[in-house]
Parts: sequence; structure tokens; C-alpha cells
Amino acid sequence: MTKINHIKTLRNHEDISINKIAQRAQVNWRTAKKYADEDQVPQEKQVMRKGMMYEEHWGEMVTDWLIEDQKLKPKLRRRNKTIFQELQTHGFTGSYRTVSYFIAEWKEGKGNSDDVKDKNSERLNHPPAEAQVDFGITEAVKDGKFIDVHCLIMSLPYSNAAFTIPLPGENQECFLYGLKKSFELLGGVPRKLRIDNLKAAVIKARNKDGEAIFTDEFLQFANFYRFEIQACNARKGNEKGHVENKVGYVRYNFVTPSPVIESYEDLTTILSEKLAQDRQRIHYAKEVRIQELLD
Repeated sequence: MTKINHIKTLRNHEDISINKIAQRAQVNWRTAKKYADEDQVPQEKQVMRKGMMYEEHWGEMVTDWLIEDQKLKPKLRRRNKTIFQELQTHGFTGSYRTVSYFIAEWKEGKGNSDDVKDKNSERLNHPPAEAQVDFGITEAVKDGKFIDVHCLIMSLPYSNAAFTIPLPGENQECFLYGLKKSFELLGGVPRKLRIDNLKAAVIKARNKDGEAIFTDEFLQFANFYRFEIQACNARKGNEKGHVENKVGYVRYNFVTPSPVIESYEDLTTILSEKLAQDRQRIHYAKEVRIQELLD
């Protein structure tokens, strides 16, 4: 998986050719092409933890205490022994070593399961009707000149479908207009929408000390369309990895080489038609057409 991510980074962020990627990653050309441009979305690995800290409620109790303590000065936080003694008052029958191991795993970020997790982490499974949005930059030719195009991409991880709205910038007006047009193309509104630190929507990013703070305009927009906003944690790009993958997929499959356009609306039509055709292919894992899953 590390090599796949390396190939994706070289292609999406450094814009390196397939031949050079194959040389750098020491793979053949077909492998480089597959992971650089095709829609490869790795499945999340579920690590099942066993033991009373995970299978009973003890781990959840300890996790809550550890999260509470993160807001305190280090010298005021509970020690392992104190946590163990507090658990005993609730009927805990395990050993001090069991508790210490769990705390060490939690602090290393390895102890969070679906039921025992940091409250600021998010599950990465994707039910139907949930979407992710992000901007990606590409090029087009307009009036004989190359111009930068800011594509707002909305992806739906459950079906692996995507919608793209080309825009002149990434300000709030463009962002909200792009979302509105995406909903129109979708023919509906997702129940939940995941975003990262987009300046057009976020005043303060989510962190361990509190939830994200959104602009009034974006909150009004969300209330009007009745979708729930899901904010990513700071520096946790993997939480919207599906749409980030789609940014590269759209760029290298549908707008390379740079298309000649008359307007942004013209490019919107071109991309909408290509993505509609793309939804007729079989889902990479579910063996059903993407359009059927989207429906």
C-alpha cells in the first residue's frame, strides 16, 4: 500500500509522467499506469481486537477518561495506577497490566476500534447517501490561452460515483454554487457531506479541543438543503481519501490533454457526460454497475 500511495502522490501532486513514475517506483509501466490513473480505492482493513478491554465496556470507559485528561495539564492527568483503581471501584476484575497495555495502545493510536475510539476520530465505512467534497486544479484552453480551472468534486464512496463542477476560483461564492450544481446533477442531496479545512466553509478546524466552526453562510446553506456536515480532523486527509482519489482520476482520465472550451458551463457539460458514461462500468469491489449503486 505504501508503494501505491507513493505512485498516487507522484502523479497527483508532482504531475510526473508514467514513464518516470515507473522508473522511480521500480515497477513496470502497466503497474504504474494502473495505480496512477485508474480508480483504485483500497478497502479499509478492520483490525479486530480481543480481550475484556475491547469486548466489554471497560475500554470505552478508559477512552473517555483519557480524552477528558487531554484537556488538562500533564501533571493533572490520571496515571495508569489511578485509572486501574477507578476501574476496580466499578467492578473491574482484570489486572493492572491489562489496563496499562490498553492505555499504551490507545496513546500510540492503535487501540481504537469501532466501539473503542478517540471521539475526534471518524469511522471510514461509507453508508449510502454520504458524500465527500474537495477542490482539484486542472487546465483548459479558452480563447487560445491555457487557464487554471478549479474543479469542485463531489464523490459518493458507497457507489464510487462522482460529479464535477469547473469553477474560476475556490471562494465561498464558487464553493456554494458548485455544491448547488452538484446536487442538481445528482438529482438530490446527500444526507451527510464530509469536507476538510476549506476556507470557503471553515473558520476554525476541528481538533482535540473542540468541533469545527463553520461560516454562517455555509451553515445556512446546509440548513436549507438539510444535510449534515462532517468535518475532517486536522491533517487527516485519509478521512476524505475517496474524493482525493477522484481528483486525480478525473484529471488524468477526462481533462488530459487540456480540453478546448468556450466557457465553464461548456466544460461542466463535457465532464458531466464523461462521468455519466463512467458510471456504466462495474464497481471495483461490488460487481454491480456504479449507476445502479448510485440509484
